[in-house]
Amino acid sequence: MTTIRIPRQRGRRSQPVVVVVPDRPSWTREALGFAGRMLWRFRRALAPAAAALFALGVTALLHAVAWWSGLALAVVAIVPLVWLVRTQHTHPATGTALGWRIALTLVAVTTLVWLALAAGFGPLSAPLLLAWLVLAIGAQAAWLFVRRSK
Repeated sequence: MTTIRIPRQRGRRSQPVVVVVPDRPSWTREALGFAGRMLWRFRRALAPAAAALFALGVTALLHAVAWWSGLALAVVAIVPLVWLVRTQHTHPATGTALGWRIALTLVAVTTLVWLALAAGFGPLSAPLLLAWLVLAIGAQAAWLFVRRSK
């Protein structure tokens, strides 16, 4: 153990502060530090996984506090379809651009439908948990693939 003594400050009538610092960190501290450094180093690559965990927590909280919020989220699930129709009407696209628009719309609709169902029925119900796992793995794989191709 290393003891550091900080002397009294001038003009104050307080006791000196003693800080005791261990020489070597524990194995648990080393493991947590290593895990934290790796998560921080690969934070951009793990963004979809973090978003999926955040969505799971938010829907669990919504289900516990206000299960009826799933009804409001179900209405919001229509917004990406409206966006696709409006965008295609104002700025028509073909080929790859249209494919990306449709893919983006399908991902957004699927995500919002899952959020609505999870807020209504609970994210830990068996089919929704399986759907969450499939969506999270798919999003992570697509994220890593798209980032590598740039």
